[in-house]
Amino acid sequence: MGARSLVTFEQFEQFPDDGMKHELFQGEHIVVPPPKSRHTRIQQKIQDVLRPFVREHRLGEVHIEAGFRLTSDTWLQPDVSFLRSSQIQSSDPGGYYQGAPAIAIEIASDSNTAAQLDLKTELYFANGSSEVWVVYPKTRKVLVHRADGDNQSVTAGELCSD
Repeated sequence: MGARSLVTFEQFEQFPDDGMKHELFQGEHIVVPPPKSRHTRIQQKIQDVLRPFVREHRLGEVHIEAGFRLTSDTWLQPDVSFLRSSQIQSSDPGGYYQGAPAIAIEIASDSNTAAQLDLKTELYFANGSSEVWVVYPKTRKVLVHRADGDNQSVTAGELCSD
């Protein structure tokens, strides 16, 4: 097996926008195809559920595929994210969000390995997330990981329906 080629964040920023999803994962440039329709519908349903509550209580913002620079060699785009108002206010309006979102939500797909999802969860927690949700469309479950180690599995119900 050959050595993997690592890139810096500055090199990563220079890659052209080609319609694919790009992440920098501990120096490794990861490219996956754009999400399929079911994945996109689930993202939208999650945002539709969270956004009214977040707005009503003036807690922050909910985004689909926003970019977060976690470390000097890691930039990730959770499928859906919740940012607290304080994180938004402290961010450069023309740059990327620094650190992880308060809640990072990843939707499991064929392009995610279990090891990648576990490592992403660890990275989100190490960089400020309070919760990481992993949505499993095929089983209609959501595994909610909390920073304090309290994890639970919940039924996704309508979020994963077609």
